Amino acid sequence: MNTSNSEKLFRRAKNVLVGGVNSPVRSFAAVGGSPLFISRAEGSYVYDVDGNRFTDYVASWGPLILGHSHPSVISAVEKRLPLGTSYGAPCELETDLAALIARSFPSIEKVRLTNSGTEATMSAIRLARAVTAREYIVKFEGCYHGHSDFLLVKSGSGATTFGNPSSAGVPKSFVNRTLLARYNDIDSIKKLFAKYPQKIAGVIIEPVAGNMGVVTPEKNFLKQLRSTCRKHGAVLIFDEVITGFRLARGGAQALFGVTPDITCLGKIIGGGLPVGAYGASGEIMGMVSPEGPMYQAGTLSGNPLAMAAGLATIKELNARTYRRMENLTNILVSGIREIVAELGIAVTVNSVGSMFTVFFTAERVTDYAGALGCNTEKYAKFFRNLLQNGVMFPPSQFESVFVSAAHTKKQIDQTLQAIRASLLEISQGEKNQKS
Repeated sequence: MNTSNSEKLFRRAKNVLVGGVNSPVRSFAAVGGSPLFISRAEGSYVYDVDGNRFTDYVASWGPLILGHSHPSVISAVEKRLPLGTSYGAPCELETDLAALIARSFPSIEKVRLTNSGTEATMSAIRLARAVTAREYIVKFEGCYHGHSDFLLVKSGSGATTFGNPSSAGVPKSFVNRTLLARYNDIDSIKKLFAKYPQKIAGVIIEPVAGNMGVVTPEKNFLKQLRSTCRKHGAVLIFDEVITGFRLARGGAQALFGVTPDITCLGKIIGGGLPVGAYGASGEIMGMVSPEGPMYQAGTLSGNPLAMAAGLATIKELNARTYRRMENLTNILVSGIREIVAELGIAVTVNSVGSMFTVFFTAERVTDYAGALGCNTEKYAKFFRNLLQNGVMFPPSQFESVFVSAAHTKKQIDQTLQAIRASLLEISQGEKNQKS
């Protein structure tokens, strides 16, 4: 596969962009080689600057649930574009999108739109502290909630210790009110509430983890988390930036039947344009300025182009769309499991709805420690082999694969052929090493 133009552009980019990219995972550092520069995308395909075509399962990291350049989304943005790109003043589309979100998520009565998921989660934490007049926040090891200082915390020494900053430039004092719990371990949460009574403002969680790879909640875990937070007067925040409108019309909370106090959204609600949002009951959202004392603002929040793209995307989603995407995902996941069983490769596949992750480990992956136990070198080989066979998976073991409404059964079958070829090469390499 010729990638000379991408390599040339990457060398140029490194002169003016940090690492040659604007988001670290795009650099291919986790899988080796140089990133591909994309020239255009349509449906379930992306095309690089060397003319290579790939069946895309990254979907811009989740937002493009309809696939690339969907006609309804393109048309909506084209109609808005001549009317102005930004107003710095209210427009009707903001209300339309907020109303659509509120109808889809029963836990949400009022919404505040932001420009990114990071802004949404950062603001939701501030709101939880404002509502409870408490300082401590609990997050789960391996869950990513954007890059605000107090949420950049790596795995600590257990649920009863403070976290340590996982990024340079974050003073330890910034995270000394952030506590760590273990995903799928309700006892780790209960111990924190016992150790810090009446001090924990809120608990933030990805109801389905998507940033340590896809890790699903064990039976009753979310329900127990809900009841524990309620018992101790803490705010439960669902970070549904990935899962919102992805797993169901009402997100993971609808799928699992658990109602949070605050919901954070992003990705799909912008239809591929920058956006974020947080929402809750009218009482809780009444704390947000200008109605209440908690300040949060954004120059481009509610951008009309993003609103148009988000509205057009969500209006295309219905029960049939979700059933079709889930069916295609099940075919793909089942096929992968059959292939690895046949080849004798240690692989676990976690899946829910239209998202999944291939973990190179024989063990079940139910938390961050399990995810870290995977063989990332094998995933890197798997990823590179897939590229050679025209399939684009995320360039990281710890991300989700996304199936979109644009994928077809034929493409799924072709993808399974590429996966078989990729895994067969890995299997033969292992046999050669042993011999």
